[in-house]
Amino acid sequence: MKNSNKGLFVVLSAPSGTGKTTIKNRLLQKDSFEFSVSYTTRELRSGEKDGKDYHFVSRDIFEKKIIAGEFLEYAEVHGAYYGTCIDSLKPLLEGINVLLDIDVQGYLQVKKKYENALGIFIFPPSLLELRSRLESRGLNTATDIETRLKNAKEEILNWDRYDYAVLNDEVENTTKTIHGIVLAEQSSVKRKRWEINTDAFNKS
Repeated sequence: MKNSNKGLFVVLSAPSGTGKTTIKNRLLQKDSFEFSVSYTTRELRSGEKDGKDYHFVSRDIFEKKIIAGEFLEYAEVHGAYYGTCIDSLKPLLEGINVLLDIDVQGYLQVKKKYENALGIFIFPPSLLELRSRLESRGLNTATDIETRLKNAKEEILNWDRYDYAVLNDEVENTTKTIHGIVLAEQSSVKRKRWEINTDAFNKS
């Protein structure tokens, strides 16, 4: 029997400040993942690199890509566009797991177009802890923090639209849990596709 499985399209979603980016980076240290770099119109932050964290483009370029039908999903979040190009699915054909971190809006779009996507929602320990994390960043105004907390509550209401939900109370444990989920899904019967050489069973 020849294993002809495709890679898994793994989608991580979490409220801003939950630790999703840290978890994503730890998962990418494992050789079974490739990161799908999204496009965005927001400004590049300190420490980020164009083409590695995001493809940073103007609103005009982004909207031209929308018209051209280049996005698997896209959404406007906190005043900026974010989107995933259809080309990000190509590594799946080579058996490579593609990792994508997007918001709930984006995930629901992806699930409609690619139902085999594996959705994992990451919970913060609490909204109080989430507020503390957002404040400690020093990147957001008080008004922005309130907006993000409001959005977090709305996103959390959609947790049951995902395949799995994980509480991030400790980054290392959460990373191990998510990696374990991916390994289990790779071996699940519903995802297995085998090419069976029936001649092998006919030999005496």
